[in-house]
Amino acid sequence: MTSKTVPAYSICVIPASASVMRLCCLLLVFNMLLAEAFADISTQSDSAYAQRQKRTEWFTKARFGMFIHFGAYSIPARGEWVKSVEKMSNEQYQKFVDEFDPVDFDAKALARLAKEAGMKYAVMTSRHHDGFCMFDSKVSDYKYKKRDLVREFLDAFHDEGLKVGLYYSIIDWHHPDYPHYGDPHHPMRDNPEFKGAEHNWDRYLDFMHAQVKELVTEYDRIDILWLDFSYGQMRGEKWRATDLVNMIREYQPDIILNNRLAGDGATTLAAGASLGDFDTPEQGIPDTPRIDGLGRPIPWEACLTMNNSWGYNLADNEWKSPRLIIHTLVNCVSKNGNLLLNVGPDAKGNIPEESVRILKEVGKWMKGNHRSIYNCGAAELPKPEWGRFTQNGGFLYAHLMNPHIGHINLKGFADKVEKVQLLSTGTGAAVATQWWGDSSADSFFVNIKAPTYKTYNLPDETDTVFEIELK
Repeated sequence: MTSKTVPAYSICVIPASASVMRLCCLLLVFNMLLAEAFADISTQSDSAYAQRQKRTEWFTKARFGMFIHFGAYSIPARGEWVKSVEKMSNEQYQKFVDEFDPVDFDAKALARLAKEAGMKYAVMTSRHHDGFCMFDSKVSDYKYKKRDLVREFLDAFHDEGLKVGLYYSIIDWHHPDYPHYGDPHHPMRDNPEFKGAEHNWDRYLDFMHAQVKELVTEYDRIDILWLDFSYGQMRGEKWRATDLVNMIREYQPDIILNNRLAGDGATTLAAGASLGDFDTPEQGIPDTPRIDGLGRPIPWEACLTMNNSWGYNLADNEWKSPRLIIHTLVNCVSKNGNLLLNVGPDAKGNIPEESVRILKEVGKWMKGNHRSIYNCGAAELPKPEWGRFTQNGGFLYAHLMNPHIGHINLKGFADKVEKVQLLSTGTGAAVATQWWGDSSADSFFVNIKAPTYKTYNLPDETDTVFEIELK
């Protein structure tokens, strides 16, 4: 037998038989091409991931935002899905459109409220599933005509130094070419009058794409476009998704997109996915940080209502407490996530008093503890029984949320800590490495006073935060 060197790949021993030799060479070439293909795919995936990380850098530092669901559905005051839930026809729903006149809507006051609550960005509905536009669309007359509420929102929040985003529903229950009968969500899904009706899907897509183009070309910088939502077969290229994304990025290169073109809110973005930048779990918090198909962290944002409704709902008084919202925000950040917290203005444009009260209480906590939220993410530590950890580089934050006897023990940190203080006041905390119940070398006990093993009333029963500066 003779040997032959194959440059840069492997050493192949070629048998004397000509047929076996040809087979061996073919396999060798196939392996070389396969390796090159995988290398190319990996390079493309790494590049797409790096671009996504760059686009979302501000987003993963901001951590806390406001969602605003506002539209003609505020008139019946039964939530934003009222047209679908009650199977209203366009004619029945029109009375709400005609009545809609939010004379009290004050985008500047709303921006100040968001800032007071500690929020860094906001997303407002430009159009919901009912198809009614809150902006001055040139391709549709189905809009609020007295004011451009989207422009007012964008200008006011920009003036307060906050990032801005627009929600846009790719679904449209008003448009004649959007499928009616048999669709799982359309108000006329069970109406036999629409059975067999023809719909020009391409004409609808042209219209929908044209409205999105208006949003990304007729206004100044938009930081987020929050597209909602895909379901069943209505996902991905059914919406001409790649063309839509390419058009959006042509006019707003730095904009970030949620994942709902590709699928529903529970879909984890695939490695190198091109249809979105962050995941959007709704009304719940993931158990662990979100990762892509290669195990790398990806941005995510939990969208959450303050009661149980997105749009204004007069009968919904199941308000979440400020304490629960603060704990939820910390929960998200501890898993590398954001919280997008919703408000639903009433028919006149006023934010419900309870929403205002809750946001102001959250803002009081954020004022003294925001360093444990902004620019922070997960710590490489297990969740403690007394609360959660967040971390920003050399600063570890221990969020003491649950009633606890005595000190907390940061095991393994005895020789790693430069300083410990109460974050909200800057007061030095008490530390110790010895206690009769646990004097192991890796123990590091922390409390608000000395001796650390005693139990004290915490300065903040909602969440007392220790800032631990690491060496």
